Amino acid sequence: MPKPEVNQMLAAAVEACDERKAEDIRILALDPTESGLTDYFLICSGNSDRQSVAITDGIEMKLKKEFGTLPNSVEGRRQGEWILMDYVDFIVHVFTPEKRAFYGLERLRKSATTLSIAELNSEITDAIEAQRPVRAKKAAVKKPMLSTRQAAAAAAKKPAKKSAGKKASPAKRAVKKAAVKKTVKKK
Repeated sequence: MPKPEVNQMLAAAVEACDERKAEDIRILALDPTESGLTDYFLICSGNSDRQSVAITDGIEMKLKKEFGTLPNSVEGRRQGEWILMDYVDFIVHVFTPEKRAFYGLERLRKSATTLSIAELNSEITDAIEAQRPVRAKKAAVKKPMLSTRQAAAAAAKKPAKKSAGKKASPAKRAVKKAAVKKTVKKK
């Protein structure tokens, strides 16, 4: 299962596609047994070469701004008919309508399941919710914060810790002896 950060990056890329008026946006979740190269394909279409380039620029800028990441490689940006952006965990394909119909990536990846953005968002929230109980248990183990007075009172109630194997300095031993003598004389 992909990390929640990957799903968040993918959702941001879909949002960038939508902002640049990409058409027919699809997310394909690839079968891990058949595809070891990536987890998802994000496929969309631009009406022209220029729009396709603008879509990829928008994706690149949004992911750089929000996540500080750039694609490992970009192919086809000059021609603009089929632009491929490799983000390792997902690959973005931006086609012109003619090239998309010709290559038909959706047909080639028959074992892939098509995800909607709503399903992707639910996966993100489920992953976040799965992490929350673990954090709640850790928070429950922490000791409550004490005020300065409470901390001083608690420290006064605790017996002095004896250091294992370390001897007290001669001055400390003398102070302890004097304290013991005073308590003995009072009795």
